Amino acid sequence: MREQFIKLAATVVEKASRERPADAVLRNELKGHPGLTRESSRHISRTVFAYYRWFGWLETDQPVARQLQQAIELDQHFRQRPVDFAAAELRARAVPVWIAAHLEVSDEWLRALQSPPRLWLRARLGQGASLARTLRDAEVCGRGEMPDALEYQGSADLFRTQEFQAGEFEVQDLSSQAVGLLCDPRPAETWWDACAGEGGKTLHLSDLMRNQGLIWATDRVAWRLQKLKFRAARVQVYNYRTRLWRGPPQVPFQTKFEGILVDAPCTGIGTWHRNPHARWTCGPEDVRDLAEIQSGLLACVAAAVKPGGRLIYSVCSLTRAETTEIASAFESRFPEFRPRPLHHPLQSTQRPQAQQWFWPSEGGGNGMFVAAWERE
Repeated sequence: MREQFIKLAATVVEKASRERPADAVLRNELKGHPGLTRESSRHISRTVFAYYRWFGWLETDQPVARQLQQAIELDQHFRQRPVDFAAAELRARAVPVWIAAHLEVSDEWLRALQSPPRLWLRARLGQGASLARTLRDAEVCGRGEMPDALEYQGSADLFRTQEFQAGEFEVQDLSSQAVGLLCDPRPAETWWDACAGEGGKTLHLSDLMRNQGLIWATDRVAWRLQKLKFRAARVQVYNYRTRLWRGPPQVPFQTKFEGILVDAPCTGIGTWHRNPHARWTCGPEDVRDLAEIQSGLLACVAAAVKPGGRLIYSVCSLTRAETTEIASAFESRFPEFRPRPLHHPLQSTQRPQAQQWFWPSEGGGNGMFVAAWERE
């Protein structure tokens, strides 16, 4: 059986590329073997992700099966004795060399990258403690002010649970949940989730608005919006509308909004602990190209913010070019938008700041950057 797992994992590795991300290839391969148990699929997935997590240590001239075995051993060693891996070794092997020119590579971040990702759930508003008791293998986030964020440590198929089918929770990363809280939408307001994707943040905004007001969700890909509609039906969200939007230069509405969320396309460097394959397919040219897109999105939507309204910018990236440099350039170009101080949801004692960072090493969620402005 172990040889079968290694063989399937090797197939995924051999098929994966920049154009074909490993997680997508993995899903297709697992679907092609319907006889696998849930535990077997989990083991294969862990093997594939271990390969890319420890890729910098592997003997690439060896057969893929041997490299996979080596990655498994390294993964187990790190979990048992992380102190055996020196900071200099992690700095040299865990991430590509080019990244050091684009962000501060801390020892804490590198160790977080080599650790298994944590699974976070978002309970419906005010139901975090109750859901934790029901699911049993879940604990309410013990940091800051996020009582509806739960870490799940069990092995059940959450999507088959009665609670999920009843719309009592969503699988949503901790930092992603924090973005919704920083938006602070109110029930009577009109919001625009400009890069809604499959709607994780749209659904959170709706919950915070108590299913009142109105949220417009746009994306450039139709199937993502269709997925949003399916998810919204399960949780009985009704205060939203969708529209296909290809992006700048045209704004798709004549409406002015109390709040706009731009959860922009980015390199996803903040998710490298969860998606280690991306470490080795992303490059500095991606940072440059996506920063241009991010800047264009912010400039485009700015005109749709009402006087007194809020504009929230978020990315699951950590490079300066996609974060602080974007914010500084926007403020220089649009002086009518003043920085809006925010309370960090995971750091109750921190003073409010208009720019907030989330690092995997601090909260256990994805790395994210959030900036907020208010139109004068």
